[in-house]
Amino acid sequence: MGYGRNGDRGGDRAGKAGTVGQPNLLAPADVPALSVRFWLLAVATGVLAGLAGAALMVLLHAAAHLTYSYRSGDLLTAVEQAGAARRVVALAAAGAVAGTGWWLLRWWTGPGGSEVSTALWRDEGRLPLRRSLGTAVLSVVIVGMGASLGREAAPRLTGAALASRLSDWAHIGTAHRRLLAACGAGAGMACVYNVPLGGALLTLEAMLGVLSLRLALPALVTSCIATAVSWTVLPTGPTYRLPNVGVSASLTVFAVLIGPVAGLAAVGWVRMIRTAHRHRPTGWRLLVMPLLVFTVVGVLAVPYPQLLGNGKDIVQLTLGAQLAAPALVVLLFLKPLATAGSLGSGASGGLFTPTVATGALLGSLAGQGWTHAWPGPAAGFAVIGAAAVLAAAMQAPVAAVVLMLELTRTIDALMVPLLFAVCGAMLVSRRLDTPSIYSVRLPAQ
Repeated sequence: MGYGRNGDRGGDRAGKAGTVGQPNLLAPADVPALSVRFWLLAVATGVLAGLAGAALMVLLHAAAHLTYSYRSGDLLTAVEQAGAARRVVALAAAGAVAGTGWWLLRWWTGPGGSEVSTALWRDEGRLPLRRSLGTAVLSVVIVGMGASLGREAAPRLTGAALASRLSDWAHIGTAHRRLLAACGAGAGMACVYNVPLGGALLTLEAMLGVLSLRLALPALVTSCIATAVSWTVLPTGPTYRLPNVGVSASLTVFAVLIGPVAGLAAVGWVRMIRTAHRHRPTGWRLLVMPLLVFTVVGVLAVPYPQLLGNGKDIVQLTLGAQLAAPALVVLLFLKPLATAGSLGSGASGGLFTPTVATGALLGSLAGQGWTHAWPGPAAGFAVIGAAAVLAAAMQAPVAAVVLMLELTRTIDALMVPLLFAVCGAMLVSRRLDTPSIYSVRLPAQ
């Protein structure tokens, strides 16, 4: 029987967050043989996650179109053209939708959570379908309206909830239920970002806490099927457009030095998320706080429209070296604050792209200083910073590296620098006993 990240033995892992990383939920020895019925459920989960992910992204684009007349390309362009007053009104409206929507949803569905991490590590992989689907719909609507949260939370939650319902229908055991729910969450992530391998690794490393060939097969199957299904609606190209980056000694040395700094940044980011999550409002305050916090974000977006949305446009700007140092400094402070504040107001959303954006801002800012001593490619600095912060924040180094490579569709030139930076960031975050951005959102026991 294998050992987990924190030394827990296989059958004793579920629900233990420990002090580092996240629970090592399943070991291969904990999972009975995968039957034909399970494989059929895995295929069905992949198909449903792909369809649901595509539908949610269509809804997100519809919300962005109604709010900012967005049609295609970068959301930032539509936000800038909409004007300052419209940004404030749009965010205030998003806060009203968030507060009213989630208050009504909790009143309608009753008690119970709709967090993937809580379901996997505390609730045997069980997710309430109505609550989860309602949360997912509200999440993508407010992100489309400009909320500073990630879009991946909705498809992850929907994929896991659909897998949970399939598990109920098929009456499978707890270990298989957890595995299928994690695969559904990873498949939802994979299809909306077109990252099938990264989605599978996220399932294993960040949600199950173990890399195993036996558990990898269903994760790969569901993520690949979901991604292929989503291609009927969603784009098939890379998420980020990266200019050619050659092998560079400057970039390699930079990666060695920036890794520990990125690790410290990730530690601060995770602690900020933990504080925000612990102070989420309840009762009537849930109606008020999103409106107040989102309106403040809208006001901040008057001079800095890059704050709106999940942070994808910020990453693209750093890759193209389109942000000057003063703007990088301000956004590096405001973007994490806006995301943590939005989460702390009671809204539900993802942290993946905001984390990538924070790392890209850090890498780009440090890279601008580094080039005065040793010139190097601006895009490389941003990607390295993003990967390092993402790895330390998720406590999933392998998944983070693969995700950044898939998001940018680059491999050769950046592989070694990415690994250097990720290792440095992980060493620092582990030394400081840092949990992941997923485990800090677990409710206190």
